[in-house]
Amino acid sequence: MSQLAQPGPAGTRADLRPALTLLTGFAPDAVEAAADLLARADPTLLVVGYDLTALAADGAVRRTVRDGRGTVEDERTVLAHGCLSCTVRDDLLPALVRLARDRPGSDIALVLPPSMEPDTVTAACAWCEIDGRPVADAVRIDSVVAVCDPATLLDTLDSDQDLADRGLHAAADDARTVADTAARQIEYADTVLLWAPGTAADSAFNTYEHTRLAVLLRRLNPWARHLAADHDEPAAPGPESAAHAAALSARLRRSGRFDPDGPEPYGRGLEGYAVGCHEPEPDCGVVAVLYRARRPFHPARFHAALPQIAGTTLRGRGHLWLASQPDAIAAWESSGGGVSMGGLGRWLAATPDAEWDESSPERRVNADLHWDADYGDREIQLAFVGLHFAADELAAVLDACLLTDEEAAAGPDAWREYADPFEGCLEGKEGIEE
Repeated sequence: MSQLAQPGPAGTRADLRPALTLLTGFAPDAVEAAADLLARADPTLLVVGYDLTALAADGAVRRTVRDGRGTVEDERTVLAHGCLSCTVRDDLLPALVRLARDRPGSDIALVLPPSMEPDTVTAACAWCEIDGRPVADAVRIDSVVAVCDPATLLDTLDSDQDLADRGLHAAADDARTVADTAARQIEYADTVLLWAPGTAADSAFNTYEHTRLAVLLRRLNPWARHLAADHDEPAAPGPESAAHAAALSARLRRSGRFDPDGPEPYGRGLEGYAVGCHEPEPDCGVVAVLYRARRPFHPARFHAALPQIAGTTLRGRGHLWLASQPDAIAAWESSGGGVSMGGLGRWLAATPDAEWDESSPERRVNADLHWDADYGDREIQLAFVGLHFAADELAAVLDACLLTDEEAAAGPDAWREYADPFEGCLEGKEGIEE
């Protein structure tokens, strides 16, 4: 790792690795515009971009690299197994390491295409090696910035389309949805940027709409830093634009906000982190609800309620347990009116003591702090965000899905005999989609 010892009592070190900023989002024009702003503010910044439109058809990707002075590279590569994972492993990671070595004084901004989710890149950087050395020896991930366009944000989060419907699928078997992908990009980011420079500010509607979207983004990702490039900032180049670019760039780059040891998005609640925020009173129409329960859901009643639960809100996430599968942790994700569920492993209460050390210390501590005499660490934690829905009505729907007193008293042996529409779906993430 490139570090330099500095004088001082603590023997501090300066990290000399190029800082990598990931720019993600489902509005490619806005993401590219944000990258252009960063390049204007720092002409030495290397901006890496990918075009994956031909990936599903013939395994080809186009990679461009530019700085503030122009194009540095423009290459088309055909990968043996055209997919996102091989794009990251076989092309992106070697390119990042090579650029870090060839231009050690230049930071890097990686512009992710809409179908590439940032956790794919951060995980690969953490675990993969290039030429026998970890990628993290060459570059450090500084920040993950989600760039959101107010003109398309709501339609995207409420879309019922798959990526394939828009020609954005990254492989033939890519079954992800538009809404899920966009929501995950926002939720994974440590910085969220509402991008709307140069828009007209002469109407109360624009002011209200931008405020509403800012509230929505804060409810979707309450643990991120939220910024805005709003209508007061000039869109055209010029001295005033340069000053704004420098100011915004200073807030986006070298923030050090990315935490490589942060919780996995689907396991936040298990490790004691919040899965969302509870703001049941509408703010510009935006409602956010946390739902928690100790008892499991009855599988048949819960399955029947899925359309109502998912159709009420824009986004849902968290984990739960089903009476018919009391050993399994179920991940929950809803958006665009659809639901995806999958397995997150076993509850600690269903795990042999000798295997507890395989779970993180945070998870074990959280389980100890909230252990229930009847259910152990089993519980339901769900977060929902949407517009103009009644929080109490949603809670009532979910309450009706819980086991009754009589059902709970019958015990797990009886629960396992319930007819289970979710049978076999908790083997892995995204095991069922409705």
